[in-house]
Amino acid sequence: MNDRLLRRLSDMGLYLADLEDTLGLLGLGSVGVELDRLDQYSDLDFFLIVKKGSKSKYLDSLFWLSDVCPLAYAFRNTVDGYKILFADGIYGEFAVFEEEEMYNISYSEGRWIFKKPQCEVSNVQSKPFEPVYSDDIDYAINELITNLLVGLQRYHRGEKLAAQRLIEVHALNRLLRVLPSVYVEEHVHADKYNIERRIEFRFPAIAKKLPLFVQGIENLLASATHLLDFTVAHFAVNEAMVTEIRKYLLM
Repeated sequence: MNDRLLRRLSDMGLYLADLEDTLGLLGLGSVGVELDRLDQYSDLDFFLIVKKGSKSKYLDSLFWLSDVCPLAYAFRNTVDGYKILFADGIYGEFAVFEEEEMYNISYSEGRWIFKKPQCEVSNVQSKPFEPVYSDDIDYAINELITNLLVGLQRYHRGEKLAAQRLIEVHALNRLLRVLPSVYVEEHVHADKYNIERRIEFRFPAIAKKLPLFVQGIENLLASATHLLDFTVAHFAVNEAMVTEIRKYLLM
């Protein structure tokens, strides 16, 4: 079991519970009710529930996280939340919601780290999940590197299929979307429904690199290494995240 994650979540709960406009902290996934899955490759997934009118306070400033432990990386990947890396290497993903919003989102059963008496939210809600997409370059690159990090964590846990999807599918597709900022695009019709279609003809320079990015389920470390090296060579990438990813590549 990864006691570091549980201690961090507990410390966050103690800090947040003392603030007047917070209502609850809900641990999800392997730090939620699925504690039997918690291991050295797990990360922090959680929801912070706050009073009406307080959401922007906790999204516009992450003081409530950095006061517990300094942050090395923070990427706002949705309107409600972030992907983060603490300075000590703990990675996490979270969202902040006001109480009334919790009735309209999708989430699996969670575990209350703290819940104030006036909070009426359930720790289980069942609604269809709606993914968020964006073609913004900064968004795509941050999604790419977080896909690599989580993919490598799952690889080392032994979840090779899940790792392969994150590294060779999701991370690579994020890279394909930002190729126009790296190469001159040939006059070939793009398929707006399938980014992989005709990519070799749109960007001939990438064609010879594709085998390096997609080496298969038994060579995921090599695929991830080449994806990271290409990304770092062409885009500004958070150094703390690069260091953390390379740590997993060297395991």
